[in-house]
Amino acid sequence: MQTQRPIIRRELPGPAVLEELADLDPVRARLYAARGVTSPGQLDYGLAGLAPVSLLENVDAGVGLLLDKRDQRILIIGDFDVDGATSTALMLRCLRAFGFTDVAYLVPNRFDYGYGLTPEIVRVAAEQSPALIVTVDNGISSVAGVQEAAANGIQVLVTDHHLPGAELPAADVIINPNLHGSRFPSRNLAGVGVAFYLMAALGRQLESQGQTGAARVPARFLDLVALGTVADVVPLDHNNRILVQQGLSRIRSGETVAGIRALLTRSGRQLARTVSTDLGFAAGPRINAAGRLEDISIGIECLLTDDDDIAEQHALVLDGINRERREIEATMREQAFAYVQSLERHKWPSCVCVYEESWHQGVVGLIAARVREVCHRPVIAFAREGDGLLKGSARSIPGVHARDLLEAVSGMHPELIVRFGGHAMAAGLTIAAESYERFATAAAEQLDRLYPRADFSGAIISDGALSEQAVDSWGGLLQAARAIRDGGPWGSGFPEPVWHGDFMVLEQRTVGDKHLKLRVRPADGGKAIDAIAFNQAGPAYRDIVQLAYRLDVNEFRGVESPQLVVEQITPLRGGTA
Repeated sequence: MQTQRPIIRRELPGPAVLEELADLDPVRARLYAARGVTSPGQLDYGLAGLAPVSLLENVDAGVGLLLDKRDQRILIIGDFDVDGATSTALMLRCLRAFGFTDVAYLVPNRFDYGYGLTPEIVRVAAEQSPALIVTVDNGISSVAGVQEAAANGIQVLVTDHHLPGAELPAADVIINPNLHGSRFPSRNLAGVGVAFYLMAALGRQLESQGQTGAARVPARFLDLVALGTVADVVPLDHNNRILVQQGLSRIRSGETVAGIRALLTRSGRQLARTVSTDLGFAAGPRINAAGRLEDISIGIECLLTDDDDIAEQHALVLDGINRERREIEATMREQAFAYVQSLERHKWPSCVCVYEESWHQGVVGLIAARVREVCHRPVIAFAREGDGLLKGSARSIPGVHARDLLEAVSGMHPELIVRFGGHAMAAGLTIAAESYERFATAAAEQLDRLYPRADFSGAIISDGALSEQAVDSWGGLLQAARAIRDGGPWGSGFPEPVWHGDFMVLEQRTVGDKHLKLRVRPADGGKAIDAIAFNQAGPAYRDIVQLAYRLDVNEFRGVESPQLVVEQITPLRGGTA
């Protein structure tokens, strides 16, 4: 199911900014400037450029609480996604390296306990008699859970990055860059980024107390920080790009945990050439699949082991779970697309809600993302949670804040939403099954009220035409593809370059049932080049087409060649066969 999207040229920076980047070649200067880079220092990804640890509110209090409980049981409670898994593994590895001897973790199974530090999971945790619970990638909305911990005599340290609600939990310490009044310069930290900052502060404190080498411990696990940051799709501001690039450097040099090595190898990636998309589309989904369908613990264990054989066994199991996830998703996606197609496009509501009674609640977030790709508007997908409740997962578009939308619905109709949380591009919620239709109507109404100028076009933002002169400045098309690949890290908020132009179709064939393999040549002349259009098999194209594409490096039997990864094909002259 595809809809044609307009192509809009990315806004070009002013001459003053380009002058600041004059030491770069003109093409790269324009690319970076169009992504908000205003000085060469913002392309320096050394650790010295990180926002100071001391600026993160309450981090010193968090360090003090951890040190106070050093000789007692500390229990890490994480989330059941990649960010939660990497946060849990990072904190466990660091605390153990610091000499903490009684540290364990507990991750709520989404089907039994739901998200976060719920009273139910606290009661399970209390059976282990911890002196301190540390939440990672959750906790900022766990008001009742923190109350339950206090009732059981357990102190709580919350580390989270999700947006706070109107009421904060009465935790002993809360560390979150999005707290009201925060002066921390990077509010886009993932949960694993917050955990890293806390461990960095703890390492420095221990070093100052005479524990030699403690300050360097957290940096050993920047590969975990990179994986969690990319997989959680948080905006890659300069601070996050430093964290990701440093983690990628460790992976490429082989200085990575056994689990990441096994996951990348299992998915056919080469460690020495790992880029951010390998983390987001290869390693990340395999860990996420465990949390979606079963228990994220196997993903955490994969990231905790230092035994390559055990890591490989875990990676094999995770790969199998991920294949099962893809099969479940395919069925759900077909049903969701059929529903959306049954509506006339001009009648799509501003916020599209989809639901089938048979859907798997662990996969609805993926379905929301897939339907969003078709409708180009916020989508909320629901599945049955049990006890007459529906579990929903929202995926939004630029300019529409998912959590703010849910908060507006809750404010106008407090009876509709049982609980909700999240951030700008993704959020989760629970509603009563009987409220589904009223919620769907209210969500669309509130979106129209809050965002009357929301852009539902799904426009592809292009960096323009990749001219022959630009390619020559890089030394050829393959060199250009390598330069772009290595010019990241690319990701949310710092997107990989997309180009568009007219091409003559020379050859085409369908591969893998749903992908289109092409050989094309620039319409105004030039060399032929291979192209691949994923999930776009369909009509046979003739003569001239417009392609929106990314320039990539394809490797086959040890030989590299440039390749266009096609985002969209638009027939121009000759049409389709």
